[in-house]
Amino acid sequence: MNLPYELQVGWRYLRAGKGGRRNAFISFISGVSMVGIALGVAALIVVLSVMNGFQREVRDAMLSAIAHIEISRHDHAPAQDWQALAELARRDARVAGAAPFVGSQALLARGEAMRGVMVRGVDPQLEPQVTPMAATAPGLAQLAPRSWQVLVGQELARQLGLSVGDAITLLAPGGSVTPAGLMPRSRTFTVAGIFAAGHYEYDAGLVLMHLDDAAVFFKTGGASGVQLRLHDLHRARALADTLQPQLGYDWRIADWTRANPTWFAAVQVEKRMMGIILTLIVAVAAFNLVSTLVMVVTDKQSDIAILRTLGATPRSIQGIFMLQGAFAGVIGTLAGVLLGLLLAFNVDVIVPAIEGLLGVRFLPANIYLINQMPSDPQQGDIVPIAVVSLLLALLATLYPSWRASRVQPAQALRYE
Repeated sequence: MNLPYELQVGWRYLRAGKGGRRNAFISFISGVSMVGIALGVAALIVVLSVMNGFQREVRDAMLSAIAHIEISRHDHAPAQDWQALAELARRDARVAGAAPFVGSQALLARGEAMRGVMVRGVDPQLEPQVTPMAATAPGLAQLAPRSWQVLVGQELARQLGLSVGDAITLLAPGGSVTPAGLMPRSRTFTVAGIFAAGHYEYDAGLVLMHLDDAAVFFKTGGASGVQLRLHDLHRARALADTLQPQLGYDWRIADWTRANPTWFAAVQVEKRMMGIILTLIVAVAAFNLVSTLVMVVTDKQSDIAILRTLGATPRSIQGIFMLQGAFAGVIGTLAGVLLGLLLAFNVDVIVPAIEGLLGVRFLPANIYLINQMPSDPQQGDIVPIAVVSLLLALLATLYPSWRASRVQPAQALRYE
């Protein structure tokens, strides 16, 4: 197969390492440029994959302990007919399960230690339909009306030294008016089980009890509302927008994306900024091609002059050096994508090995909510990275190739 001579000459110039020290040096600089592009692309893929994985792991751990949608009244009045509310929601094909809840904050005391906790009253039969954690939570089936038993997270249990069968005291907001003044409402509960949500915030601050016990303890008069689980978590906001007109604006419908909006927004900003910063690494490596191609043009002036005398047009000469830079960009980008994917898919092996070697912990669970380095390479990140890398490499060829097309054969061959 006969390729256009621009391709042949451009490829030969890229890999030429023989013919003296100058050619070897130019070839070395060209190789360094390709390696730089590859490392920049690989770094971008690994960092964005880890950030995607971090967001996914925290999201999945969070959604194992909370529902996709929570429906309650704005005035905090009880949802007296929560069964009808749940039935209305179940008519939508997007809903996988519904369950009532009572939600409130409280103080948990054991001895002299006290912790602020989020208490959720649940129906042990229906709760596994909306929170996967409940399906595996030990002791959930033991929760019964007037049993005054609770489930606590494993981190909360560790901090307070709790075990199954221990007694704790919960203090509800507000209080009871007595002749002696306002007295806080408190009651002693027994720990029936210790669950692991996998999310530090809930393992350290969530307490579950039976729905009826919570309604009596917090004096809500019944369920606060209904929680929903969807088949597709990404359709939660659309369903919330659909249900709002049906239920009326006396009801508050909060989907999971609004549960921690600041955190999710912060992750997106960090991901965007890291992408911009690491793209500069690729840009530096790509523009190393400028110096490489300028040296090649300077070294190959006699070759350019000969090609011009043989009938090559300035456009053809420009194409030769643009193709040389494009070859370097393609090779560097492909190598970077392969290296980045190799690292991204093996982060769970590489990071523990580095942690063991250095004796450090990169992800303390009490800070980063998870304790393992996750990775989630996504096509939506990898394709733009490769395209941007190729565009930067192509832009880097414009000036050197234009300069090559301006070489005058007579002047270039004058001293040959």
